[in-house]
Amino acid sequence: MDVVKQQKALNRAVLAIKKGEVIICPTDTVYGFLARADNKKAVNKIYKIKNRPKLKPLPLFVSSIKKAKELAEIDKNQEKILKKYWPGKYTFVLKRKKGIKVYDGAKDTIAIRIPKNKTLNNLLNKINKPLVQTSVNISGQASLTKIGDIIEQFSKFNILVIDGGSLKTTKPSKILDLTKDKIKILRP
Repeated sequence: MDVVKQQKALNRAVLAIKKGEVIICPTDTVYGFLARADNKKAVNKIYKIKNRPKLKPLPLFVSSIKKAKELAEIDKNQEKILKKYWPGKYTFVLKRKKGIKVYDGAKDTIAIRIPKNKTLNNLLNKINKPLVQTSVNISGQASLTKIGDIIEQFSKFNILVIDGGSLKTTKPSKILDLTKDKIKILRP
């Protein structure tokens, strides 16, 4: 495990992700596992590390609404909602555009978020690709917010960790489904 302080980590994180590696990075909610969404091997590594069921899709981080529109069908009403809550702590489930090849585990829908974290947004802009993301924990357990706990639990994996210090105890993003006429709250 390689741990680097947040301010020095951006270039190393870009290289790691471009090489198809998984990284751990603080987000605007909790620490997250991140990998390129178009790299099936890296995405599968996240599922393995977390012991997450393959039927449970992984949300994506993107850098802009324009990037979200490349992945999902977004009408004007949905775009208004997205602009109201992004960037921020909201993940939205949308109808996936046909032919989109990202390895997130879903078929007809796609869960997307634009985070509000400077380091993470810089990373997204430099990578210029969607990143799968999920909280740092073993599936079904609480998200880890203390860097020491993260290192202790995941040190056996070859992962670059961006050390943003211990985060305030917070919840993962809210998840809202926009695929129907009425907004459905999937995770409050």
